[in-house]
Amino acid sequence: MKKVLIAEDQAHIRTLIERSIEELEDEGVEILVAPDGTTALSMILVERPDVVLLDVMMPGMNGFEVCANLRNDDGARGAHVIFLTAKGQEYDRARAREVGANGYLIKPFDPDALLAAVRQALGFADD
Repeated sequence: MKKVLIAEDQAHIRTLIERSIEELEDEGVEILVAPDGTTALSMILVERPDVVLLDVMMPGMNGFEVCANLRNDDGARGAHVIFLTAKGQEYDRARAREVGANGYLIKPFDPDALLAAVRQALGFADD
């Protein structure tokens, strides 16, 4: 079973992200959620999600730290990491690339674009 982990500390945004990709559950994808960076990294190391949607600014551990840590773990480094953040500066994009991000989307996000990015990351053909 394919898995997507949403790492987002703001509950209302987490819900919006879940709703944007919930149709993937009909295709057998399990959606997991983490309210902070520390929990996200723990879940990544145990659950081994295929895709991680990662906020930058989170309590405990920020998204850059989470991504850098998962890239150093043999079992988790293959996860497709998409940053989903309000931080749209080039510095932040460059930092995301440095820690091994596969994608970078800015909030507020287009739900259709998010779903398309996750579908592509999962290797699902476009409908």
